[in-house]
Amino acid sequence: MAAATVDRPGMPVGISDFPSLRKNHYYFVDKTDIIRTLLQNKKKVTLFTRPRRFGKTLTMSMIASFFDITKKDRVQEWFAETKIANDTTAMKEAGTSPVVMISLKDVSGTTTAEIVGMLRYTVSALYQSYLFLQEADCLTPNEKQIFDRISSGTASLEDLKTSLRSLTNFLSRYYHKNPVLLIDEYDAPIQCAWDHGCYDEVISVVRTFLSSAFKDNPFINFAVVTGVLRVAKESIFSGLNNLVVSTVLHGGCGDAFGFTPQEVAEMARVLGCEDKLPELARWYDGYHFQGADIYNPWSVLNYFQEHCKARPFWVNTSSNSILRTMLARADARTWKEMQALLAGKSIASAITESTIYSDHMGAQRNELYSVLLFCGYLQGTGEILDEDEGEDAEPLYQLSIPNKEIRFIFRREVLYWINGTEGTDIALYDMLQAMIAGDTISFEENLQDLLLRTVSYHDTAKQPECFYHGLMLGLTLFYEHRYRAQSNRESGYGRFDLALFPKKPNLPGIIMEFKASDQADELHTDAKQALAQIDTKSYLTEFQAEHITPVWKYGIAFCGKQVTIQSA
Repeated sequence: MAAATVDRPGMPVGISDFPSLRKNHYYFVDKTDIIRTLLQNKKKVTLFTRPRRFGKTLTMSMIASFFDITKKDRVQEWFAETKIANDTTAMKEAGTSPVVMISLKDVSGTTTAEIVGMLRYTVSALYQSYLFLQEADCLTPNEKQIFDRISSGTASLEDLKTSLRSLTNFLSRYYHKNPVLLIDEYDAPIQCAWDHGCYDEVISVVRTFLSSAFKDNPFINFAVVTGVLRVAKESIFSGLNNLVVSTVLHGGCGDAFGFTPQEVAEMARVLGCEDKLPELARWYDGYHFQGADIYNPWSVLNYFQEHCKARPFWVNTSSNSILRTMLARADARTWKEMQALLAGKSIASAITESTIYSDHMGAQRNELYSVLLFCGYLQGTGEILDEDEGEDAEPLYQLSIPNKEIRFIFRREVLYWINGTEGTDIALYDMLQAMIAGDTISFEENLQDLLLRTVSYHDTAKQPECFYHGLMLGLTLFYEHRYRAQSNRESGYGRFDLALFPKKPNLPGIIMEFKASDQADELHTDAKQALAQIDTKSYLTEFQAEHITPVWKYGIAFCGKQVTIQSA
């Protein structure tokens, strides 16, 4: 940790430029060991995947500042009193290489044309940093024309796809040394395209844009790439034999992104806030990257900047569309596991380290939890083997919500999905209150409104009863402080669908049985049959054993976006 140069250094919230951070004496957590690792590994391409706002961009700026041949006179100043400054072998490489650094974070849009247009604009801005190449003798007239087209923003699609390879070629010849290539947030346009339904068109451009820069490119010294997810089956990284991938689970450099407990404790000491460490741990600790205990750095910095007022700072840093998509595809089992996670419990799941973007992304349970893990919504510890599957079993991980901040985000995003739009939680509250009060008419009216606003016929096409079961189980997440939910539990002579056992006195028990009707005119009859099944199967046995009275009984029948409720 570099020593603070002022009594109370400023928090570098939103500062992703390493020279600015050092020049303006912001508080600096020394992560320069990553440079030594890159030099020692000597890998052609290194991919770091970490959640958003975990310091990836600042790290890339730090790497660029260390190697940049055009800034060699400032390296000693910027890296004074850091860990890397004590490594004489590593310091010999400081300021000795041309550097190409590009961030794809802002390459976004709602259509293919908009996303590709933003990529063209971003590459144009990059080329304008090297305008001296227009006059260089090492470029042919044709290459200068290509450079002019790209730098002016009029590049053809083919020019754009190979623009990084071309630029590294030009710089290698100009400096007589291969450049270091740094690509930050490489998967941002891929995620954006998937969100807006233009994935296939955009990935064909991005695939060539990136792979041409990596594969068989003799003009790069080495490359470092960052992102949230490792995109699979798109030929971006395939065929790279000299590739190292560092994720939250494997690959080394586990503590290179995010803050360790020791780093947070030192920050608190410098700021005179050591008494706040327990609160910091509850809110922002809990991640485990390759066994290293890690705090969310964005939230820690904001916490200190906001005079130690704990809030979910990470919640508004970018889109949570992946989480919303996952929740929309959750079945009854997943909703039950969500309840367990929100209650502070862990679940076991296999993890897929390469993400496949598709129309059905997240439909598989292990894929769902893999994405949530790598995006930072869950933390994973300890590989375990499923003994029931034998020697070839896929390792499982214990997954849990890391801290209070993420628990808040889960609740908010679940509410967002169920209501369809923000600010409409009053309707949900009214529905749940009616359910607890035994007001069947209001319960049905509000549930009907919810179905009309949030449910698609495509959601209910396959295994409709499972979908409705999952939906109703998800609603109980908001009353976990009042009720203990049990789903598909044996009781009496069968298994009830969903029961809510009160945690507090003077609350009624609630039991629900669901039916999926084939036709709308069958709703009334099916709801009555569901209600009758509660009695004929003696589903109230467990309530009676716990002396819970009264118990509201609901038979609920669904058909598409329609619902009918019978009660007793």
